[in-house]
Amino acid sequence: MAAICVFCASSRTLDQRWLDLATETGAELARRGHTLVSGGGCVGMMGAVADGARAAGGPTLGVIPQALVDLEVADLAADELLVTDGMASRKTLMIEKSDAFITLPGGLGTLDELFEVWTTATLAMHTKPMVLVDADGFYRPLLDWLRTLADRHFLKPAGLDLLLVAPTVPKALTLLESHLT
Repeated sequence: MAAICVFCASSRTLDQRWLDLATETGAELARRGHTLVSGGGCVGMMGAVADGARAAGGPTLGVIPQALVDLEVADLAADELLVTDGMASRKTLMIEKSDAFITLPGGLGTLDELFEVWTTATLAMHTKPMVLVDADGFYRPLLDWLRTLADRHFLKPAGLDLLLVAPTVPKALTLLESHLT
């Protein structure tokens, strides 16, 4: 089917519910016949999503910068692991290798990846669908703030509409699948 990139946290100190959400995401991707594209790490939600995909029989593609390989956080169990020279080239390669994007809860790195893929979509550099999983209202404050950007004309409403939002992983995948060309 599709290569779907999942952006999510790599923190080792997360509540179990977030790790479970990531595992569920990977398993649901695999059950639906998709390939997981990830940041290539083996820790936190990033590791859990890859483990969930593989446990359900799905293929995984990781993209990781050499500096993180050197820190021994690479997902060496990935079916394919691509090593880049830095974070910028990592994001570019993840965008190139993916047909769609899901963003799970995360911190600065996750937001950086989301905004990179979203910005390039608003510039018509790609037309790949993007879904933000707003599990338990995690992203509600951010979404409220983003709406104020549109209200103040810092973001065109059409740009805001490019980011799809779903409350659960199954709904996010159904929404993505309905937008894949």
